[in-house]
Amino acid sequence: MNARQVILRPVITELSMAATANGKYTFAVDPRANKTQIKQAVQEIFNVKVRSVHTMNVPGKERRVGVHLGRKPDWKKAIVTLEEGQRIEFFEGLR
Repeated sequence: MNARQVILRPVITELSMAATANGKYTFAVDPRANKTQIKQAVQEIFNVKVRSVHTMNVPGKERRVGVHLGRKPDWKKAIVTLEEGQRIEFFEGLR
């Protein structure tokens, strides 16, 4: 898997944007990716040093359309902590 296949998209929420002040960035990642692959992908794409990676599997929510019930897909989230003094420019304009 190459780096662009591991990191799917950034997670832009109020809570994740507040965490960027502490050097923590949140990404939706491929469910098959492990912590080492996520760390290498972030370092390659954004040219930063990663201190740690925390991952979690997020269950999809149930959705209703009229009388029909459905489910959104499950996904994997990674919270990446950068070394002191490092930052990702992409997130800076969003705060």
